[in-house]
Amino acid sequence: MKYLITGGAGFIGTNFIYYMLEYHPEHEYVCLDKLTYAGNLANLQKAMEYKNFRFVKGDIVDRRLVFDLFEQEKFDIVVNFAAESHVDRSIENPELFLVTNVLGTQVLLDASRKFGVKRFHQISTDEVYGDLPLDRPELKFKETDNLKPSSPYSASKASADLLVLAYYRTYKLPVTISRCSNNYGPYQFPEKLIPLMIINALNDKELPVYGTGQNVRDWIYVTDHCEAIDIILQRGKEGEVYNIGGSCEKRNIEVVKTILKKLGKPDSLIRFVKDRPGHDLRYAMDTSKMEEEFGWKPKTDFEEGIEKTIKWYLDNEHWWKEIVSGEYMKYYEKMYGNRLRETNSGSV
Repeated sequence: MKYLITGGAGFIGTNFIYYMLEYHPEHEYVCLDKLTYAGNLANLQKAMEYKNFRFVKGDIVDRRLVFDLFEQEKFDIVVNFAAESHVDRSIENPELFLVTNVLGTQVLLDASRKFGVKRFHQISTDEVYGDLPLDRPELKFKETDNLKPSSPYSASKASADLLVLAYYRTYKLPVTISRCSNNYGPYQFPEKLIPLMIINALNDKELPVYGTGQNVRDWIYVTDHCEAIDIILQRGKEGEVYNIGGSCEKRNIEVVKTILKKLGKPDSLIRFVKDRPGHDLRYAMDTSKMEEEFGWKPKTDFEEGIEKTIKWYLDNEHWWKEIVSGEYMKYYEKMYGNRLRETNSGSV
């Protein structure tokens, strides 16, 4: 079987490639990635050593490039990780998210349809459901819930999901969709909460936390997510949506304080900053469908996962130092600089 993995130089895509190379060495893998700021070719340095893996630089919106690649490679399975994925950036520039996440998905669907792929799998997010109240812990997102996205990012992902399902209904394209909660682990770009807090703490810099840090997220270690995708590709029913989650709800401030404790850093580094517009309160996934149909449950608890993650960032300073020394710092200053300056310096 030959796989196309789009966005494979990003965080989850990179981890999925290594997972598949380890557990399914019998298949061939092609990674298509535009290498935007969050797509790092250095992530795939070890993968390049495998004879059954190759990398192609390109944009999923580029119809000619995509169709030529499909014609050349004759893919059996497409796994679409390629997406602009940062909420704050989507608020700054919504158009970019619509182009990549919606139109790019359409190009891949059209190519998959024309060249007869056996499965098109769309990587989605829990954010398409909107949010849940903090005072109703019994409520969790189900696959049948209405989509109520809050940000341009989540709206673009919801749009892509609907497009994928429309291609199943209209053209009988064999599709599946997975919607996952917050991932963490190796290779995550340092604009996301956990790597940002780790790196800032290591450098004794202020840790910017939105609002009062009470927003709740369901956390899953990235390898558990990769395993769930693999199971869906093998056993998932065409036209179905599957929720993936870690069953690990934590307030943002809990996560930040855990990281500080693990690194032996003081809570006084925390700075509450002005909240972002439309900030979702709580995400929580009902994963009973994955459990009942496949017997899948996440294997890595948060204590183990966060220790493995911190260790990876400690062992791979060269990786993140190259990132934070470049263009990302301009963005970081734009997003957090004024908010940090606007707040007082009181500790938590």
